[in-house]
Amino acid sequence: MGFIRRAHPLTYLTLIAFLFFSAFPLYYSLIVASMDNSALGQVPPPLFPGTHLVENIRRVFDTVAFGKALINSVIVSSVITFSVVLFSSLAGFAFAKLRFRGRPVLYVGVIATMMVPSQLGVIPLYILMAKWQLIDTLYAVIAPSLVSAFGVFFMSQFLSSAVPTELLEAGRVDGCTTLGLFWHVVLPIARPAAAVLGMLTFMNAWNDFFWPLVVLTPENPTVQVSLSTVASGYITDYSLTLTGAALATMPLIVVFALLGKQIIHGIMQGALKG
Repeated sequence: MGFIRRAHPLTYLTLIAFLFFSAFPLYYSLIVASMDNSALGQVPPPLFPGTHLVENIRRVFDTVAFGKALINSVIVSSVITFSVVLFSSLAGFAFAKLRFRGRPVLYVGVIATMMVPSQLGVIPLYILMAKWQLIDTLYAVIAPSLVSAFGVFFMSQFLSSAVPTELLEAGRVDGCTTLGLFWHVVLPIARPAAAVLGMLTFMNAWNDFFWPLVVLTPENPTVQVSLSTVASGYITDYSLTLTGAALATMPLIVVFALLGKQIIHGIMQGALKG
C-alpha cells in the first residue's frame, strides 16, 4: 500500500484564498443584483443580499428582450459547439492518424488561419451575409463559426498521442471502415478533450459580442448585445446591469457542471501521462 503524504496546511490556505478571490466577483455581482442602485454608494459596501432581486430580474426582462436574447444565445452557442466539436474531432483524427497527399500543407494552412485577426473578415462576411439575405437572422451568427482552426489543432494534438496506431490497425483488420474507427475507437478516447473544447467553444460563442452586434438588430439580440443595451443609458443602473450579467452567467455554470467530470478526467489523464 503506497504512502500518502498529507498536504501542508499552507497549501489548503492558498487554495482557499484562490477560491475566495475567484468566486468573490460573482458573489458580489449577486449582492448588487439584489439591491437598488442607491445601495452601491454605501460605506462600507454591502456584503449580504438585499431584497430587490426579483424586482431587478423583472426590470431586466421589461427593459430589453432578454428572454429572446437568452434563447438566441442558447441556440447559437449549442449549434456552434456541436459543429466545432464534431468537425474538429473528424479533422483532428484525419491530420493525426491518416496519411494522405497534401496533409502537411493543409495542416499548416489551417494553423495559419489562426494568425489572421477575425476583425479583418467582418466586412467581407457582412457583404456575404447580405447577399444571402441572412442579416438579422441567427444563421448569420452561426455560419462563420461552424469550424474552428483552434479546435482542429487542439484535437489533432490530443489524438496524435492518445490514440495508439496499433489499435486502429487492429480495427482495420476486423473490417472496420475509417468512419467506423472514428465512431467506435477514436470518439470514446477523445471524450475528455472534446469536453474541454466544447466548454471553451460554448463560452466563446456565448460571450461573443462584436459579430452579433453587427448582423443582428436590437429586436433580435443575443445576451451580450442585450447587456450592452441595458448598460448604455445616460446614467448606468449597475444593479440592473449586474442582474443581467448574473442571469447571463448561469448557463455557463450549468455547462461547466455538465462537462466538469469529463474535464477533470482529461486533466488527470494528462497529468498521469506527464
